[in-house]
Amino acid sequence: MSRIPETVGKYRILREVGRGATAIVYLAESPDHPEPVALKHVRFEDRATDEAKWNRRLLKLLKAEQAVSSRLSHPNIIRILDASVEPTEAYVVMEYFPGGTLERYCSFEKLLPIHRTIGIIFKCCMALDHAFRQGVVHRDIKPANILVDDEDNVKVTDFGLALNINKRVDTDSTFIMGVGSPAYMSPEQIKGYPLNQKTDLYSLGVLLFHMLTGRLPFRANNPAQLVYKIINADPPLVSQLNPDVPEQMDAVIRKALEKDLYSRYHNGAEFAKDLAAVRYKILDENYVAPDTSRFARLRKLAFFTEFEDVELWEVLRISSWRRVERHVCLMREGDADQRFGVVLEGSVELSIEGRRVMELGAGEVFGVQAWLDSLEHRHMMTVVSLSALTYLEINPAALALASEEVLERFRRELATMVVRRLAQTARQLSVGAPAAVRGDYTATGGLDLQLLEP
Repeated sequence: MSRIPETVGKYRILREVGRGATAIVYLAESPDHPEPVALKHVRFEDRATDEAKWNRRLLKLLKAEQAVSSRLSHPNIIRILDASVEPTEAYVVMEYFPGGTLERYCSFEKLLPIHRTIGIIFKCCMALDHAFRQGVVHRDIKPANILVDDEDNVKVTDFGLALNINKRVDTDSTFIMGVGSPAYMSPEQIKGYPLNQKTDLYSLGVLLFHMLTGRLPFRANNPAQLVYKIINADPPLVSQLNPDVPEQMDAVIRKALEKDLYSRYHNGAEFAKDLAAVRYKILDENYVAPDTSRFARLRKLAFFTEFEDVELWEVLRISSWRRVERHVCLMREGDADQRFGVVLEGSVELSIEGRRVMELGAGEVFGVQAWLDSLEHRHMMTVVSLSALTYLEINPAALALASEEVLERFRRELATMVVRRLAQTARQLSVGAPAAVRGDYTATGGLDLQLLEP
């Protein structure tokens, strides 16, 4: 870790407050300002590889941030106070804002109350609207570039990738191909099309979706799949991923994430107006923090090992936490009922025609055959609690509204479980059975089989 300098330019360094891939941010004292300032510092000789290329890029970013931000004056945009570019180092001095980034509010267990999230995004809308009126497009709206304090004061920062839309793109020194964060990039940005303010509003819509649900609207296992979904797929409805979100918000996010530029919000003020209409209908006192203890219990179960955290939170939202006494019949053989359950505490007995088949304990899934059977949807076994039982009940109607990723995860895990149970049952049936006929494996030459002529 590099040593903290005592001074940078005319600024006395107090302490480090942040560190990124290309720069370190310090809290500093300024001879020209009574309040402490934030100083973003880059030392060019620290770049060990491809130094010349990095230096040119960083110089562009720093000069762009200085040029663009100096034209912006809005309470929700970080003010740039000074900048300097030297042969071995560069720095940008800005107002110090003692808040953290929105990254901390993008996981489900740490989501803000809905009315606070709407208020924060509303202020971002107005900040981007002001920037656009000055001819500036940010191009990299994401949680890391928006600061918020405990009072929900908001500051949009990091205009280093900003595009001056009043200039021609091919002569604009601030234009750098490939900028932006892929998960937050608009379809036109991915395609390399000319950009306007609507690309920032799209990214802000992605951020709103993320803060309301704890997940991104488009998720994929690799960049190519992600790009395809951003360009072609429709996002899930936020009200289905988080039932606390009013349905009116679905229309707002759908308009913000429109792939057709003509149908998307035209400016930040229009976006903000629709957010205010939704916010007006929300009662602040209705907010209830998520129960993290239940998440922790599910995380310990083997069945949910492969589920990502955001998928596990979604499972909690679409399922019911049940508790019954001993000897309660939960499911009956032959019933057309696709509910299934996961044992959390206690045990259940599975039987066919009054004969016991098996006993299942914590972490085991029961009653899933009816859901997997795409023809009759009937339970093949009766399920009875053997003791006081706590279980998670999955209702197919709710599961049908789950995200594609959660549905696929359930299908994969349940199919694997059923196959393993079939193998275990076959092994038990083989006990005491007649000896099997042994074929001559070597006669086939291992797997080198010969094809017969027709």
